[in-house]
Amino acid sequence: MKNFIYQSQWGWLLSGVSLGIVFILTVALVKPIGVSTQFVILDGMVWDFFSDQIVVEDNTAKSGYSSPNAYLNKSGGKYAKNVANPINYSFIFVFAMIAGGFIASRLQPAGESKDNLIAPLVWTDRFGDSQAKRYLAVFVGGFLVLFGSRLAGGCTSGHMMSGMMQTSLSGYLFTLGTFAVAVPVAILMYKGEK
Repeated sequence: MKNFIYQSQWGWLLSGVSLGIVFILTVALVKPIGVSTQFVILDGMVWDFFSDQIVVEDNTAKSGYSSPNAYLNKSGGKYAKNVANPINYSFIFVFAMIAGGFIASRLQPAGESKDNLIAPLVWTDRFGDSQAKRYLAVFVGGFLVLFGSRLAGGCTSGHMMSGMMQTSLSGYLFTLGTFAVAVPVAILMYKGEK
């Protein structure tokens, strides 16, 4: 058995207050949190690897870079610059989230069932205990969330968390739309659950 230091589960109040403090500090000290753009940057990096014409240095552009791709060329080539120089706060933040999730999974309390980590009980009661089915559902759900985030011009952390904290109208509209879809979908998916 591995010798981990186990974390205790926080209640909703402590978790919410802690998240609020982290967001306030991040916005005050660095910039608003948002991560879905970094997937566009990653796509651009892969594209740039195969084509040296997708991002080029351009002294006339505000950022010093431009792209024939209209999306990467937005805001004076800001995204094109991030593709050319990806090691920045936002890109590292994405990898830190992945590392943080992994570390949190390793610090799971000793009494927590490892089966419940693969699929919550509410899922297995409704859809069975197939790991393949669970992973497929998570992948499809993640894809839809990411697609919707880019369509909306920002993700749940950018629009909902950072946006609402800054009293952004788009943040409130995004949150309203998210819950207007999420609640009925959850009710339909788990219909008949006791």
